[in-house]
Amino acid sequence: MSSLSPVEEAIRPSSLVDDAAQALSIKHNNLVYELRAAGHDIITLSLGEAFFDLPTPRFDDLAQQGLHHYSHSRGLPQLRQRLATYWADYDVPVDPEREIIVTAGSKIAIYMALLAVLEPGDEVLIPEPFWLSYPEQVRLCRGVPVLVPHDVSVFDLGRYVTTRTRAVVINNPNNPSGRVHTDAELAFVHDLADTRGLVVIADEAYHEFVPPETPFRACGSFDPELRHTITVNSMSKNYGVSGWRVGYLIAHRGLIDQILKINQHLVTCAPTILSCYLAEHFDDILAITRPQIRRVVELRREVAGQLSDIGIATLPGSATFYLFASLGRSTLDSVQFATRLLQEHSVSVVAGIAYGDSCDRHIRISVGTESPYRVARGIAAIRNLIDVTSRP
Repeated sequence: MSSLSPVEEAIRPSSLVDDAAQALSIKHNNLVYELRAAGHDIITLSLGEAFFDLPTPRFDDLAQQGLHHYSHSRGLPQLRQRLATYWADYDVPVDPEREIIVTAGSKIAIYMALLAVLEPGDEVLIPEPFWLSYPEQVRLCRGVPVLVPHDVSVFDLGRYVTTRTRAVVINNPNNPSGRVHTDAELAFVHDLADTRGLVVIADEAYHEFVPPETPFRACGSFDPELRHTITVNSMSKNYGVSGWRVGYLIAHRGLIDQILKINQHLVTCAPTILSCYLAEHFDDILAITRPQIRRVVELRREVAGQLSDIGIATLPGSATFYLFASLGRSTLDSVQFATRLLQEHSVSVVAGIAYGDSCDRHIRISVGTESPYRVARGIAAIRNLIDVTSRP
């Protein structure tokens, strides 16, 4: 007999959800929001977004009818066409009618892709450091995340493939390290997918944040027939409108038709009025954000130099607005370090353990939301805390 009260029994969660962990970065940033609301000045190096200077959108000049109502569950046709034209420049041919879905952010797009291809017990290879929601999304689909330590080469991924392996996730460029995969690495992943019958889920949400000297190569350009590749991306990230929640995925039309069913039942459609605005101002917004993207990527390069100058190592990377910094000689684990940094120095970062067990000796530093001066103050606080918590 259950020892729970009737109320406790009624609200008892499923074991699937009860076992799921909170997204550590979001949990941490919620604390930052609360501290700021209470009047605390927090140097925020934890947010997963860049703050751009954007004009306040005007919707009264939009030509689309029905702005306040549902739109096509595949996504607004005009926006799908703009995205297809955009990806043609990256050698990714896309049929806007059958091979793309625009939905409410890239996060739900990844989940729907996993839900569409996984059977219970199927394994998904996830190289560390990973974006922290991948493993939990796999588990919520009743799959098994197989986490590959960060020091394992892409060319050794085959050692982790079993008869249960269904997919591999490639985050390019990587959040949190900013690493951009080479053509040879991407070609190897596609060869592995072909020989072992795998799906490649390519999360390319930060592709606009790749510096010019490190050309971005789309994963889909290696698989123009979309035999096994699902590309997921985010207008929210690249356009600096993360709160708008507009993302999309590109895949073979047969798989898109299956994912469409999930989108219809979970989301219905992406926000109509925002989709219309993005379609009509597609190039205008990029013209505004791209110079600001270049500045934040340059700031990332400068901060990487500052960290190196004071003896703080980072995992290799050149893109995004993140750096994944080592805790060096500190005796603290990443959660302890991030907690003390916030409590004692009013600086927020994300604990590295959120990105995989092999990453607990690191922290994620984001430079997209603060001025160079405040970022430098945050870096000084990190150096100070490493020093005072290091063994003599």
